[in-house]
Amino acid sequence: MRKSFILGLMALAALGCNSVDAPAPFGVVPTAQQVEWQKMEYNMFVHFGPNTFSGAEWGSGRESADIFNPTALDCRQWVAIAKAAGMKGIIITGKHHDGFCLWPNPVSRHTVAQSSWRDGQGDVLKELSDACREYDMGFGIYISPWDRHDPHYGTDEYNNVFVQTLEHALGNYGPVFEQWFDGACGEGPNGKVQVYDWPLFNSTVYKMQPDAIIFSNSGPGCRWVGNERGMAGSTCWSTINVNEDFTGPELSRQELNEGIQGGNTWAAAESDVSIRPGWFWRESENDLVKSLQHLLKIYYESVGHNSLLLLNVPPDTRGLIHEADSTRLMELRAAIDEIFSVDLAAGAAVEATNVRGGSKRFSASNLLDQDYDKYWATDDNVTTASFTVTLPEERTFNRVQLQEYIPLGQRVSAFSIEALSADGAWTTIAEETTIGHKRIVHTPVTTTTAVRVNILAAEACPVLNGFSLFHDTIYSAE
Repeated sequence: MRKSFILGLMALAALGCNSVDAPAPFGVVPTAQQVEWQKMEYNMFVHFGPNTFSGAEWGSGRESADIFNPTALDCRQWVAIAKAAGMKGIIITGKHHDGFCLWPNPVSRHTVAQSSWRDGQGDVLKELSDACREYDMGFGIYISPWDRHDPHYGTDEYNNVFVQTLEHALGNYGPVFEQWFDGACGEGPNGKVQVYDWPLFNSTVYKMQPDAIIFSNSGPGCRWVGNERGMAGSTCWSTINVNEDFTGPELSRQELNEGIQGGNTWAAAESDVSIRPGWFWRESENDLVKSLQHLLKIYYESVGHNSLLLLNVPPDTRGLIHEADSTRLMELRAAIDEIFSVDLAAGAAVEATNVRGGSKRFSASNLLDQDYDKYWATDDNVTTASFTVTLPEERTFNRVQLQEYIPLGQRVSAFSIEALSADGAWTTIAEETTIGHKRIVHTPVTTTTAVRVNILAAEACPVLNGFSLFHDTIYSAE
């Protein structure tokens, strides 16, 4: 009888722990699609078109359509390389500023249909989207609003033409995970002035592809990182301030790079950069592909700074990714695998100064759990807290990886990391600001039996779902 009574009390206690409410979402939070987009972390950009053959970065729009003539186009090669490199999706320049369309756009007279390539029957978007489906890779489309060829550009009618362009590109090639709107325009003071109807453009995207992430300086899905070096700010919030229709106010380069704490819109940073000096392939740049060290720096300052890395790898005039680029991509993949293959926090024990409601559901041990939806959280009134990771034995590391559970918002604004010294004292080895989806902190090479993370400031109770330790012996700052 007594044993049954005790077991009943234990069951009630366990039930009580499990009934502790999860933290309420804080501020603006990402949609389910934005969370999945952030999890991709690393995608391929593909600049391809008449500029590939002319050597220009911005075409004039007056090029003959016949200049586009890849002799051995193989989109499956692109996708296979991207997959092997560890990327999750590909975004192609379906229409760059010159207006040339890589698909037979019925509202344009400057497309593959007007070229002699494949007797006007070619369609790069179809071949790439088919290859992406075959390899289970995301397919995205870049369509520049600026158009140096279309005679309607600079008039009200152009917005309607552009909408039809979007409808055709987004309605005929299956799911599109990201629609990329480039904000560049080099018309100059005497050029054509086009007032873009962004609310109409965005609503058209969502009509055709409801789950697509829309990229632009103001979102609404994700934002430009503010530079073309692929580097997000050391402080990087996923939130910005924009108008309800996602037009203006124009954000500064710093605001794009760092985000805005407490912003009214969730639009995480996307870091776009080319593996070469230019965005389009040039034979003269075959020996100028970025070094492994440079690419690792970019990876750490994009993916490791709460941003998604979009690395441009331009196909050559054959319509193939050049050997120099693919070789470097494989070197980068091998380095990333080596650096992050062994989590030195494995087998550790974790204790926190506060656990939400004392519930196992929010235990600090969740920080080492591989289940994305398990996390450590504190009570609502606790915005400063610490957790200590006690290792099974002395281990040596120089990278600390932290992750916030962003479905509930981005919260942490300052934290520090300490290591236990041999004399029993705690030594600070890093002090940083934001975390977000993923933060990879560089520390001195440290050998210790315990690591402590102190949340020094947060907008609401901390909610973290990842902690790892790694030792990088490959990267050395350039």
